[in-house]
Amino acid sequence: MPRSGSSCDALRITRSPPSTVESAGGVYCDFALLPESFPSEMPPVSESKDPFFSFPHPINSYVARWVAAGVVLMAVATIVFDQPWIMPIMAYGFIARVAAGPRLSPLAMFVTKILQPAIGEPTKFVPGPPKRFAASIGVAFTVTATVLHFGFGLTGPAYGVLAALIFAAGLEAVLGFCMGCHFFNLMMRAGVLPESVCKDCADFTKRQARLEAEGRA
Repeated sequence: MPRSGSSCDALRITRSPPSTVESAGGVYCDFALLPESFPSEMPPVSESKDPFFSFPHPINSYVARWVAAGVVLMAVATIVFDQPWIMPIMAYGFIARVAAGPRLSPLAMFVTKILQPAIGEPTKFVPGPPKRFAASIGVAFTVTATVLHFGFGLTGPAYGVLAALIFAAGLEAVLGFCMGCHFFNLMMRAGVLPESVCKDCADFTKRQARLEAEGRA
């Protein structure tokens, strides 16, 4: 008669996957009666998708650079052609990317769905949290510029803020240097941000080893 017990438990942790009925020292074990079907050191791989309001991690650095180039073009057009109505659109784009990655951002969707495939989809993965922090700085710049112009009529100072954004986004687009990411890393080293915020930031090359250790690779 099938049983469960210590003999069955010993057999259970030595076979993967277990059979429905197996003999262990003359005792027939029905594994359907056991509380666990697989040993704890071999957790099943989770297939759950990221929440809608989340940021990609890791993120393709080339996508970030193309998005930054789009930001530069929009900011330059705002100043050169004196079109301040573009500023709230830019602010929305940054807020959307911080909140949900590319899902709600027309610029990011254009880059990921059209531009990247058209140019061969170059890929270089980097940690996502620093990029999200950099995008949050973009929120601060564009919202400030929008409020200065539409709230106080200070178009000159608003364009000055955009000029600073052009400089930072231009570094990302042309040189691949993310100023916001640099500040993020400095804050992690100083202990302002806990390591749990970005486990892969210290050495992104160890990401695969960490995922394997956690059973999620």
